Amino acid sequence: MRIARLGRPGQEIPVVLDGDRVLDLREVTPDVTPEFLEHGLNALDLTTLPELPDAAGLRHGPPITRPTAVVCVGMNYAKHAAESGAEPPTEPVVFLKHPNTVVGPDDPVTIPRGSTMTDWEVELGVVIGRRTSYLDSPADAAAHIAGYVLVNDVSERELQLHTSGGQWSKGKCAPTFTPVGPWLVTTDALDPAAVRLRSRVNGEPRQDSSSADLIFSVPEVLYRLSQFMTLEPGDLILTGTPEGVALSGRFPYLSEGDVVELEGEGLGKQRQTMTAEGTR
Repeated sequence: MRIARLGRPGQEIPVVLDGDRVLDLREVTPDVTPEFLEHGLNALDLTTLPELPDAAGLRHGPPITRPTAVVCVGMNYAKHAAESGAEPPTEPVVFLKHPNTVVGPDDPVTIPRGSTMTDWEVELGVVIGRRTSYLDSPADAAAHIAGYVLVNDVSERELQLHTSGGQWSKGKCAPTFTPVGPWLVTTDALDPAAVRLRSRVNGEPRQDSSSADLIFSVPEVLYRLSQFMTLEPGDLILTGTPEGVALSGRFPYLSEGDVVELEGEGLGKQRQTMTAEGTR
């Protein structure tokens, strides 16, 4: 099942994408809320939902409402660690993004003022469906996942690595830095162990890899996170990016007017145009 939110920012309509049909969820829930993800998602009866008219022309917003937390795992692909000149971590590298960075999959992304090191990162995102704390094992993680999403973990590398003070979040929290969507795909429709992820800049290939290269798998990530934080329904977990980013030194960083396209197998596509701060 694919869940989306269509419409202008702040006015998105929750829908189910069922083949060519777009089904209006507002008779069931006012939005894709944490309560819906926890209690309503698995109880949906598609036969009772009306179609949403004129859906084709509506903007895709992020497929979830603003999460209470965006938790990220860095350096979690073996080949990405290698291209960054780092040893593969033995413990997950964890940082946070401000929840207000979450935007729609095709919304413009703002390059921070003075930035010359803004970078792209295609990622598999995990949306939490049940309160998650002190899991007994990675095998318990599946029951706590509502679904999966495509994410661009946009990063400003100067702030992340060179003037960070040791905290990656400083380079991750600029407005628009977390495009999500176009939809949330439920756990019965996607195997997170081998999802192909790709990115392009101005039509030129950048990343092309698979979640099979993850150092810490999705179940392992949730298990380990749950040992030191409590995840709530609707929280968004970013699981890391594959090789092929500008940080590798093989490609230029992003500039105003550049177009970034992302694609995830079963997760849909994104397309963002880079804009200068103050022009969005």
